[in-house]
Amino acid sequence: MQIGVVGAGTMGAGIAQVAATAGLQVVLVDVGIEQLKRGQARITESLGRLEPKGRLPRPAAEIAGRIRTSTAMSDLAKVDFVIEAAFEDAAVKAELFKKLDAVCKPAAILASNTSSISITKLAAATKRADQVVGMHFMNPVPVMGYVELIKGLRTSQSTMDSTKELAKTLGKIAVESSDSPGFIANRVLMPMINEAVFALSEGVGTAEAIDTMMKGLNFPMGPLALADLIGLDVCLAILEVMQRDLGDPKYRPAPLLRQYVEAGWLGRKSGRGFFSYG
Repeated sequence: MQIGVVGAGTMGAGIAQVAATAGLQVVLVDVGIEQLKRGQARITESLGRLEPKGRLPRPAAEIAGRIRTSTAMSDLAKVDFVIEAAFEDAAVKAELFKKLDAVCKPAAILASNTSSISITKLAAATKRADQVVGMHFMNPVPVMGYVELIKGLRTSQSTMDSTKELAKTLGKIAVESSDSPGFIANRVLMPMINEAVFALSEGVGTAEAIDTMMKGLNFPMGPLALADLIGLDVCLAILEVMQRDLGDPKYRPAPLLRQYVEAGWLGRKSGRGFFSYG
């Protein structure tokens, strides 16, 4: 089976790595050479951490060798399954799905790693709506064991079955969600992160105090550190989708979150978010 991954960022690189680790051939596509080089560097670094711990089923070099990179969408013409991992923007993703529909073979399934955008809406940009599905991986993809599967209004059961089988091949536990803004994971997670940002801005506690208290409640990571890991721009985009599509003011993004994004403090990927990263 040959897999296509569109987007060589943190999520796309992680998905490509997991697929190659499972023994699949991968075509990783992005718009520029520099993006692909950064994606390859992420994969090399991740494999380099996992191999000494004996957590790879085959040599790291063999896994990396299963990933072919390209800047041409046409190189996805022969893949069996495509996973789109572009930035969380509905217009960008819809345009990508339109292009994928044109270049991919008729039998190919098109999946989106979106964390909040309607699968039904993305499917409408194609002529194969029954073969479009949501496949929302958790970050970091090589470590987290779960994937959220989202069935759009026109997604066929056959497509869902094939996607579940792929998730199993990738070593992930699949959890099904309806096509509702934020799905399950972010419908529950983002309000908690948002409330932590409100608490910080209101002086209820420092970032360290808020996260320490939540870890004391048996969370493995505090909500602010988790937001930094996800990316504050991603968190903001998800909250905006949920507020708009659910029409409920309780999903209104905290002003401080918006300020941090405007300042370029996006979390780990920029070196600073609610915490600083060397």
